Amino acid sequence: MRKRTKIIATIGPSTSSSRIISTLIKEGTDVFRINLSHTTIEDTSNLINLLKQTSKKLKRPVATMVDLQGQKIRIMSFRSKKFVNLRAGDDFVLDTSLKPDSGTQKTVGLTNKSIIRHLDVGDELLLSDALIKLEVKDISNGKIFCRILRGGKLKPYQGINKKGGGITMQGITAKDKKDLKSLMSLDIDYIAVSFVKNDSDIREVKKIVGKKPLGIIAKIERSEALENIDAIAKISDGLLVARGDLGVEIGIEQLPAVQEMLVSKAISYNKIVIVATQMMESMIHSRVPTRAEVFDVANAVTSGVDAIMLSAETAIGKYPVDVIQEACRICEIAEKTNRKTKKITQKNDSFISVDQTIAMSAVYAAGKSNIKAIAALTETGSTPLWMSRIQSTIPIYAMTKNDRTSRRICLLKGVYSIKLEQIEYIHAKANQQVIDLMLEKGAVKKGDFVIITKGDLMGTSGGTNALKIVEVGNLIEV
Repeated sequence: MRKRTKIIATIGPSTSSSRIISTLIKEGTDVFRINLSHTTIEDTSNLINLLKQTSKKLKRPVATMVDLQGQKIRIMSFRSKKFVNLRAGDDFVLDTSLKPDSGTQKTVGLTNKSIIRHLDVGDELLLSDALIKLEVKDISNGKIFCRILRGGKLKPYQGINKKGGGITMQGITAKDKKDLKSLMSLDIDYIAVSFVKNDSDIREVKKIVGKKPLGIIAKIERSEALENIDAIAKISDGLLVARGDLGVEIGIEQLPAVQEMLVSKAISYNKIVIVATQMMESMIHSRVPTRAEVFDVANAVTSGVDAIMLSAETAIGKYPVDVIQEACRICEIAEKTNRKTKKITQKNDSFISVDQTIAMSAVYAAGKSNIKAIAALTETGSTPLWMSRIQSTIPIYAMTKNDRTSRRICLLKGVYSIKLEQIEYIHAKANQQVIDLMLEKGAVKKGDFVIITKGDLMGTSGGTNALKIVEVGNLIEV
């Protein structure tokens, strides 16, 4: 059986060729991420077309996720220097009036002037993912006078965070809205919303998306988002634990407990959950991960996440294929050897629909009997989504004729997507079609028992209302 936990690979210079993408799919990549902080809409369109062609050729559905850039305050660049080395004890000035290429050893410009309204003397500012720490000593005439508490190499356009959070900037920028409108013409599956502050940010995105069936993933990387997490989880399709900026704001020592809370929160609302940032960071330059990275990935897997996300490791790393191979191996072993029973209380006390009742019944029945697999004939992917929220080792094979659904379910834990070229509308023939496909995939053998879920009206959204247990090799033909 393949791994249950899904792997998201970020596309970048190291992975934008047809050959590499094909290899990454074969090695176990389930979702490809494109980050609009580093990619144009035109390049995004070309990459999506390349992904679709490669996926079709390999006959393996994969999903696409595009990150909106979001509002992140950054320093500007330096005059005739690629970077400056800041030394502890020295003074340094963040100057909102400086032009983009005017930075020196003593000062640098900022991309956003309104940061000053959110700062006080004594605040600590963290740059370069908290490698550099500054203390605010004075604020005057658009300048933030700082003392360097912890020095280091400062590169152009690195981000700034305030320790403890509180720089309440606009969530969805004008660029995000423009990019989002352009993305509506592309065949993508998920939108990841950066620097979400509250549920209003997600509502703003949904207004632009309209009725297009896109999954909306909220990236949790602000301390303000934690205060509004229930409202954000309810309205989103999933949460992404973005540990880089979040760790800078709340303190990295707080991350383990917050990550566990966010994973449980998402599952309790029947939502997707992804963990990201520095999962296999050392493999940007190394063919093997560190022991600590192996533990980190394994712990994420056993906590119940749907997916782990790789960023620079696959985007700019030297060994993107090795990264996917190692990540798959860690996931498979962690899933096989995990003996934890994670109890998560669902937010809804009762099932909200007939198809959810069927989905939950199928997983419960499979876990209490000798069922080898579950096959869900689905139109929208809702039935396998609900199935995947339950802790189980029973593989779920989601079968659909809908292209977009076949891709979107690639992000669901423990669900394997099978694209149907046609649907059998006679139920006995539909059962045989399902079993034949599972035999072809090596998922079952003669004598195995399988649960099949489907609707009386095949191909109808929300129509799953039947659960049938069949024996492979002993199906009723009429």
